[in-house]
Amino acid sequence: MVNLLHSIGSSPTQSHPDPFAELLKKRGLPPLQADTTTWLQINLGRRCNQACHHCHVDAGPNRTEEMSEATADRLIELMKSSQHLELVDLTGGAPELNAPFRRIVTAARSLGLRVIDRCNLTILSEPGQEDLAEFLAANRVEIVASLPCYSAENVDKQRGGGVFERSISALQRLNQLGYGRGNGQLVLNLV
Repeated sequence: MVNLLHSIGSSPTQSHPDPFAELLKKRGLPPLQADTTTWLQINLGRRCNQACHHCHVDAGPNRTEEMSEATADRLIELMKSSQHLELVDLTGGAPELNAPFRRIVTAARSLGLRVIDRCNLTILSEPGQEDLAEFLAANRVEIVASLPCYSAENVDKQRGGGVFERSISALQRLNQLGYGRGNGQLVLNLV
């Protein structure tokens, strides 16, 4: 933590030298300076409807960690007070499964902020999420959807049986709502 704080602007003390700052100096590079925050990525938790072997946050159906309402309240207050914030990027397992998801989306959009939902697509067919696609479209949420391969066999091997088929159905549903149609209003990025 000390090195991180030093690299974004505080000065290192003799008892805690900053190796990164020293490396920059040795290479003739200027020290790093903090800039205005324009993007805010929020990890809502580890709850997910999939259990992918490659998940970088180890999310899954048996994980219960999620953002508290108090933390969501604080984030919304920070969004309201930020003069330079442009975009809110929601991630974490399946962010849509976490209680504050829709409240954060609604608050961010009411402030005129762009919102990205890092969506695994199959969440759209989960019980209790029947209106999720419509909610995303109504709020003009940009979707960054993950589909690790064009092959059903490969996707199902990585993410579980039936995931490829459910993902394609979700993409078709999003297309019907206007996502991925090139109109600039409903942006869909498939990664």
